[in-house]
Amino acid sequence: MSRLLTRRARPPVALALPALLAVAFLLMPLVGILTRTHWRDLGAHLTSPGVVEALRLSLVVSLWALGFSLLLGVPLAWLLARVEFKGKALVRSLVLLPMVLPPTVGGVALLLGFGRRGLLGPWLEGTFGITLPFHTSGAVVAATFVAMPFLVISLEGALAGLKPSYEETAASLGSTPLRVFFTVTLPMVAPGLIAGAALTWARALGEFGATITFAGNLPGTTQTLPLQVYLLLQDQPEAATSVSLLLLVIAMAVLIALRGRWTGTPVARKDPGAPVVAEEAAGTEPVGPVPAGSPDGGGHWPLHATVTGFNELTLDAEPGTTIAVVGENGAGKTTLLRALLGLTPRAHAELRLGDADVTGLPPHRRQVAWVPQDGALFPHLSALANTSYGLRARRVPRAAARAEAQAWLDRLGVGHLAHRKPAQLSGGQAQRVALARALAARPRLLLLDEPLAALDQTTRAHVRHTLRTHLAGFGGVCLIVTHDPVEAVSLADRVLVLSDGRTLQDAPPSEVTRHPRSPWVARMLGRNAWPGTASADGLELAAGGRLVVAEALPAGAQALAIIGPEAVSVHRDRPGGSPRNVWPGTVREITSVGSRLRVLVGSEQAPDLVAEITPEAAAELGLVDGAAVWTSVKATEVTLVRL
Repeated sequence: MSRLLTRRARPPVALALPALLAVAFLLMPLVGILTRTHWRDLGAHLTSPGVVEALRLSLVVSLWALGFSLLLGVPLAWLLARVEFKGKALVRSLVLLPMVLPPTVGGVALLLGFGRRGLLGPWLEGTFGITLPFHTSGAVVAATFVAMPFLVISLEGALAGLKPSYEETAASLGSTPLRVFFTVTLPMVAPGLIAGAALTWARALGEFGATITFAGNLPGTTQTLPLQVYLLLQDQPEAATSVSLLLLVIAMAVLIALRGRWTGTPVARKDPGAPVVAEEAAGTEPVGPVPAGSPDGGGHWPLHATVTGFNELTLDAEPGTTIAVVGENGAGKTTLLRALLGLTPRAHAELRLGDADVTGLPPHRRQVAWVPQDGALFPHLSALANTSYGLRARRVPRAAARAEAQAWLDRLGVGHLAHRKPAQLSGGQAQRVALARALAARPRLLLLDEPLAALDQTTRAHVRHTLRTHLAGFGGVCLIVTHDPVEAVSLADRVLVLSDGRTLQDAPPSEVTRHPRSPWVARMLGRNAWPGTASADGLELAAGGRLVVAEALPAGAQALAIIGPEAVSVHRDRPGGSPRNVWPGTVREITSVGSRLRVLVGSEQAPDLVAEITPEAAAELGLVDGAAVWTSVKATEVTLVRL
C-alpha cells in the first residue's frame, strides 16, 4: 500500500510524448556540437591569435555592457517596480522590445539613432567627437541594447516581491531614499540583481546580429567571439565548432549557477545552521539605565495632528501619553499611522511635534519611528546593526551608534543576541529588537502597528510587560494599533476608537470599558452589545425584540445596551423569580477562557448572547453544542450607552 501511495502519477501520453520530443529537439543541436568537436585540436583552435583577440574583445565589450546595464537598468527596474506613472506599460514594452526584436533590425535601429546620419550621431560626433559605428564603443552600445532587458526584468521581479514595509521602516528611522536604496533595498534583492547581471553578461558575450549591423566586423576593434565563429565557418568549420563549444560551456555554466532563480523574488531564508533560540522566561530581562542621547532623556514632545482625507479627526496628546487605536477592519487605523508618517495619499496629516511643524517634511525627516506588525527587521543585518541603523542614518559615528544600540538592546533584555540575524531570533526577541531599533532612532512620535499580534500568548504577555516598562519614560507620544483588549487596557492611557476613519470614542480605558460606544469595541472587550432605540421602560432592539432596563433613556434616543457575560444566567428550564429579560435559545459554541467557560447562545427572540459560567455549572447543566437552554438577564445588569 505504501508503494502505491508514494508512486508518482504517470503523465498522460498525449502530453508526455510531445514534451519528450521538445526536449530532444532542444538537445540535438548541443549533441551535434559535442559530437562534431575535434577534441585533439581543441586547444590549438582556442589559442589561435584570432580567437584569443576575439575573446579578449568579447570580454571587454560584455563587461562594459554589463556596467552600463547596471548603471541604467537598476534605476529603471526600481522605477517600474516602485513608482506608478502614466505610460508605465509603454516603458515596460520598450524594455522588452530588444528581446523580441530581430537582432539585425536592432542594429539598423541603432544606426538610425546613433549612426553618423542618425538622430543623435551628428551631434555626438560634432560636440564630443564620439563616433559609435564601426568602433569598439559601438559594439558596447549594441551589446547593452540587447542585454539590458535581462537585468531589468530580473531585478524588477525581485523588487516587486520585496515588501515595502522594509523600506518604509528604514525611512521612518531617518534614512534618506538614496540611503534606503543602497542599505536596505539592494542588499535584500541581491539574488535577483546577481542573477540578472549574470544573464546580462552572458547575453552581451554572445551578441552577434546587432553588433555586426551597427559596429561592423573589424578585427581587433569590433570582431567579438560570435563574429569570429561566423568567419571561421567559411574557412575552418572545425575551429568554428571549437569556439562554439566554448561559448556553449560559458552559457551553460551561467544557467547552471543560477538554477532557474533569475526571476525569483527575495525571501527571508532561515539559516539551517542557526541555533534554535528559546524565549526567556517572563520577568528575567535586565532593565538598565536610560542610554545617553535616548528619547527618554532628550526632551518632551506633545502631539497635535489634524488628519483629513479618508480619516477625519484631530488628535492632541501630552508627552508620555500612550494611545491605543482600535476599531474593526477598515476603520482606518493603519491609514492613520501612515498619514502621520507621510506615507499614504489616502489621508493627509497636519502634524506638529513639540514646537516643530513637520507637515511638509518627508518621512525620513519627521522623527516619527514606526514598528510594523512583522517588525520588518532587515534580514541581512544583525540585531545590533538593525538597532544602530537609525543612528547611523542621522550621521552618528559608528562606534557611538553601536554603543548606544547595545545599551538599548541590553535595556530590553536582548543584548546577548546583538550579533544574531533576525532569522535566529524568536518572535518575542525579534519584537524587542524592533522596539529597541525604533527607540534608539530618537523619535518624537512612536507608532506601533499591532506589535504583538504574531506572538503566542506567553510571549505576548512577556513583551507586553517589557513594552509597558519602557514606554513609561518615553518623552514623546506613542500610538499602538491593537485588536487585543488586554493590550488596550494595560498599555494605553487613552483608547481611540475609530469607525470609517472618524473618532467614535476617545477616552481612558476605564471609561471605554464601562461605556463602550461601539458594538465592535464592546465585543472586543468581551461584552454583549445590542444596539437599539430607547423606549419608556427599556430598549427596542435593532435586530428585533425588547430589552427591559432599570434606568431608561429618553424615548427615541439611539443607545447601546451593554451586558457583561458574567451577568447572563443559563438555565435548562424557564426561570422564575425576578429576571425580566428571559429568552429561549440553543447552545452554539462553548469555549474556554482561563478557568471559566463562555457559552454562545442563539435565539429567535433576541440577538446572540454570550454567557460566562464555571465548568462545574456547565457540567451540572449538561451543556453541549445544540442543547436547548433559557437565558436571563436582570434589568439592573444592563447598562445603556447613548450613541
